Parts: sequence; C-alpha cells; structure tokens
Amino acid sequence: MSRAAAAPEVARLRQAGDEPRIVAIPGDGVGPEVVAATRRVLDAAMARQHLSLNWREITVGGCAIDAYGVAIRDEDLAIADTADALLLGAVGGPKWSDPAAAVRPEQALLTLRTRYELFANLRPVSILPELIAHSPLKSERLHGVDMLMVRELTGGLYFGTPSGESADDSGRHAIDTLPYHEDEIRRVAHVAFESARARRRLVTSVDKANVLATSRLWRTVVSEVGQEYPDVRLEHRLVDSTAMLLVTQPSLFDVILTENLFGDILSDEAAVLAGSLGLLPSASLGSRRTAHGLFGLYEPIHGSAPDIAGTNSANPIGTILSGAMLARESLGLPEVAAAIEQAVAAVIRGGARTADLLPAGDSPAAGSASGLTLVGTREAADLIVAQLLGA
Repeated sequence: MSRAAAAPEVARLRQAGDEPRIVAIPGDGVGPEVVAATRRVLDAAMARQHLSLNWREITVGGCAIDAYGVAIRDEDLAIADTADALLLGAVGGPKWSDPAAAVRPEQALLTLRTRYELFANLRPVSILPELIAHSPLKSERLHGVDMLMVRELTGGLYFGTPSGESADDSGRHAIDTLPYHEDEIRRVAHVAFESARARRRLVTSVDKANVLATSRLWRTVVSEVGQEYPDVRLEHRLVDSTAMLLVTQPSLFDVILTENLFGDILSDEAAVLAGSLGLLPSASLGSRRTAHGLFGLYEPIHGSAPDIAGTNSANPIGTILSGAMLARESLGLPEVAAAIEQAVAAVIRGGARTADLLPAGDSPAAGSASGLTLVGTREAADLIVAQLLGA
C-alpha cells in the first residue's frame, strides 16, 4: 500500500491526532533488549504512515519481585488498564524458579490473562525459504508449512481447583483438576473458525476424547460451533497422533484448535519447525475492545534466556513480529503489520543472522562459512528499521 492512499483507520488516526496507547513490559533476562528493539521497529513502521504511539512502561516479573516483593503491583495494573495493547518481553529465570516460592514471576502472567480475560492464544508458524535448511526437519517436510495454533488460555488444568499437595500416613499425594465449561470452549472455537475463514478454511480440533470427559465435551461443543461455519472444514484429531504429524507432515495443518495444556505442549513442538524459538510471535486476545481494535498481550514464545542477557545476542524477530500482530489486531493497522513482516523477510533474505540462526559449523564470530552476516539484537533492529524507512 502506498503512503498516499491511507486505509480508513490510518486516515482516522491522522485526522484525530489520536496516539494509540501501548504499555511495554520489558520483564527479565533478554526481555528489555528485545522489547527495546521492537519499540524502535514499531515506531518506524508507524512513522511511515505519519503516525505515532504513546508508550508507557511498567515493571513486571522477577525484576518486580526484586524491587517490590510482588510480581506485579496494583499501580502497574492500573497503567495497563489504560492501554490499547501490552507488549511483553519475557519474565522469569533460574533466580526465581523455586516452585515452592510464595511469589513467582509467572503469577504476573496469570494475573494479566485473568484480569483481561485473554482466553485465546494465537501462535502463527511459518517458515521463510531462506531458513528451511536451519530447521532440524528434512526440507521436503517443510514446504507449504503455514499454520496457526489457537490455544485456550484461561481454563483447564492450569486454573482448576482443587490443586495442591498433601501427605498422610500412606505417603504424599498431589492433585490437579481439569475443568472446562462449554462457554469457554465455544468462545475460543469461534476465534479458530473465524481465523480459518481468512486462511485455508481448515480447523483441526485436538483433544483426548478417547480418555477424558473434558475432551468429549470439547469435541461436542467444537462440532456444534463448526455447524455455524459451513464454509470451513472441521476435523478432530487426538493429541498424541497430532504430535507425531506435526513433525512428519506439518503442512497438513491450517488452524489447530486445542485446550490449554495440549496447546502449551504442541505450540512449543511446532515452534521447532522454524528452526529457532527466537523467530516466532504470539498474541493473547479476549473480547475487550478499545477505540482502535481488540485489546491483547503480545510476546515472543521464547523465555527470558538469562544466560545471554545483556550480551546483545538475543534474536528480536519473535518480539518484532509480535509487534506486527499488535498493529494488526489491536490497532487495526494491517498495512503497518505487513510493512514490518516484509522488512523482516527482506533482512533475512539479505543474509543477516543472529547467532541462533547461523548454520551448524559457521563461526559464531563471523558466519563466514556460509557468507552470512552475524548481527546482534540492536543491529538486527537497525536493519529492519532501515528497510522500513527506506522503502
């Protein structure tokens, strides 16, 4: 799209002088580095359309525990309440990993998900042709891979009660509870079917209906929702066979819909297809709307990687592409999102690689064996910004 022919939302924002409000959550480990890179890219992509963002920043995660004794403060939640979207780097790390600790960084994520009812986690998985050789799978299995994982995010095993440990004369016991209500299933199923309509019109619903009562309800409700989308094909698969097909025939899938625990596992398995966790974005969405679009929390799928924190070596692309999802879903600016995605692809085509993307055998210092150029977090962002401003 040309800069002169502005889309309706771009034109509205220009006329109103309305700056969308984005709250940045740098978090722990490499989080501050990849969030800083993404802020620069988003600002550059908005500048192409003569628009800007109103940024605020809050302290969340392990750094908040160190500073304030809690994973997220009420006053920081109050700031998040004013946002059109949240951009998160990562939280947690070995320093705060004691499962018996009363306060843990991940509690902040659960708080944000429940406070804003972010019930649908979207994780797109696609592979740039230049990176096929970097995947651990054979190249012939990767052609045509383009899927969207839709994971239910606020129900199931992670939120069920009772949950905990106990002990008696017979020994130690532990229990977790896996509950689902049909309304929780129905709303995330609609997200999957609506997404499929904009893609290849196939939804694969994943469950364990041969064993679990919740999965049998899941299959029933998803089938009922599917009847409202006669233009979308629905198939049901068991989670174990789906796990196998993800690494043997991944191009079979378009939209994968599943519950919280299964989605947590399968989406990380699917991430390996691209060759690096540092490449893949995610969005957590609910039904809350702002003046600009659908409120959401956007983050890369990787963790805080404390071993490389502060070394300028983290791959920022997963966070940058999360920023593109933010522009599309929460700001209603698909042209900004597309510009970011195209700039990322152009930089990859040009041979720039962070350390996680260098082929095996290449020198970490130079990448000389393949003719690729090793870049750091800041330099990768520099190149993407240059693509945006020079286009």
